[in-house]
Amino acid sequence: MQISESNVAQRSWRDWFAGLSVERIALVLGLVTLVVAAVNPLFKNTFLELWSRGLLIGCVLMLAYTLAGNWPQTYVARWHVQILAVVLLAPLCAVIEAIVDTHGNIDAVLNDRHRVAGFFWVLFLCLGVGLIATLVALVREREALANAQALRFALEKETLERQALDAQLRVMTAQIEPHFLLNTLANVQALVETGSARAAPVLRSLIGYLRAALPRLRESEGTLGGELALARAYLDVMQMRIPDRLQFDIAVPAELESVRFPSMALLTLVENAVRHGIDPAEQGGRIEIGARREGDGLRVWVGDSGVGLNPSAPPGSGLANLKQRLAAFYGPGARLDLLDGDGRGGRGLRAEVVLPSTERRA
Repeated sequence: MQISESNVAQRSWRDWFAGLSVERIALVLGLVTLVVAAVNPLFKNTFLELWSRGLLIGCVLMLAYTLAGNWPQTYVARWHVQILAVVLLAPLCAVIEAIVDTHGNIDAVLNDRHRVAGFFWVLFLCLGVGLIATLVALVREREALANAQALRFALEKETLERQALDAQLRVMTAQIEPHFLLNTLANVQALVETGSARAAPVLRSLIGYLRAALPRLRESEGTLGGELALARAYLDVMQMRIPDRLQFDIAVPAELESVRFPSMALLTLVENAVRHGIDPAEQGGRIEIGARREGDGLRVWVGDSGVGLNPSAPPGSGLANLKQRLAAFYGPGARLDLLDGDGRGGRGLRAEVVLPSTERRA
């Protein structure tokens, strides 16, 4: 749809006068009232006469400042043009005020020393107060612009950080634990070659894990029920691989399965429990998964009876990434706690994800 020239011109004029805000007009009104109240004893005119003329001059100077603020940015800075407009227009306003006061009789001004003094007072007030008000307005505008830019940069930074975390999550989920898959397939191959009856159950568990994992490759957030299904499928496979060394139990109320929960977060904790808790333990151990509501939030835990927390071990990248995701998606109230023991007084480690609210931050 074509836009007519009149519409373009009308829009450009609206842009020129866009700075005439109610706040700016109120500031001019207040400033004129204060100045007139202070200098009223110096003039013979009534307060209302001085106030009406001062308000007219103030509005003219404000209009000049606003229009100059829309000056195209060329070799001269815009704020230079605004100051120049006020400096040039202030004396003109004083002259016009003197002409109006004497009804056009300039000789009456020149031959009356009181009127001459009054003219210079008006000139001084127009120029001085106008310049002060202009400088204050310029400083406030620059501060507002700086704050707006800082806020925009902060929002852009937060957006980029979230995008980086989401990309990192997609890379992690796209891998689907290649070492885990390769090792499991190698075990299936060995079981098949030896004619073991365990080959088919291990393969079924692996297929169940892939069916649970593949739909989540492009998700950044799912439900607790979906994450539990993925964790159960993973533990089924691991239990088939090490049946004598791994037991697990999942006890989560059914009403919590529809609650929103970070994608792959629970699997990260379960994998960490198997790899760093159960595998290094000579007798293996048990993994327990649970969850409960806490107000509007949620607490989900994965406890294992493995070797426990090693204070000298460097922090794993999986848990560090999970902490960053929780902070970016759910705010500073979300956290990941690592506690000694499995939560029942035994050895091992208990990892807890605490969400103050299950609603992701905007």
